[in-house]
Amino acid sequence: MIAIGSDHGGYKLKEEIKRYLDEKGIGYEDCGTNSEERTDYPIYAEKVARKIVNKECDRGILLCRSGAGMAVVANKFKGIRAANIHEEEEAKFAKADDDINVITLGGDYLTVNQAICIIRNWLGTEFKGGRYKERLDMIKEIEKENMK
Repeated sequence: MIAIGSDHGGYKLKEEIKRYLDEKGIGYEDCGTNSEERTDYPIYAEKVARKIVNKECDRGILLCRSGAGMAVVANKFKGIRAANIHEEEEAKFAKADDDINVITLGGDYLTVNQAICIIRNWLGTEFKGGRYKERLDMIKEIEKENMK
């Protein structure tokens, strides 16, 4: 299950992504926003991150104008590994090497097709494990020290 959320700047792209997920039969929970009316991105980044932290969803997609702010907020939660992704090859490496569980996308910089290619590659890539898991274990230790 994917938690998906956006502010007003990512709303249109979020709606297109939801259509794609529906077509592919991929389950998701829409955490808002529900219009292009101005709102604050931290609200939706928090909602999506909490869904993952509470194990209600496995991963998340966040959208705002640039994707950067959403990544900043999501990464404030223990266990969230969010990355602002700009192209499909980057999505593969983010998942394979870093087991990214939240991708953030910029509604002002991506076409619908580009966003869908990114999501398809991210969802279709397996985490490598091995030495990469050792690095994730290091991140967990850093979280223990800094996110009390």
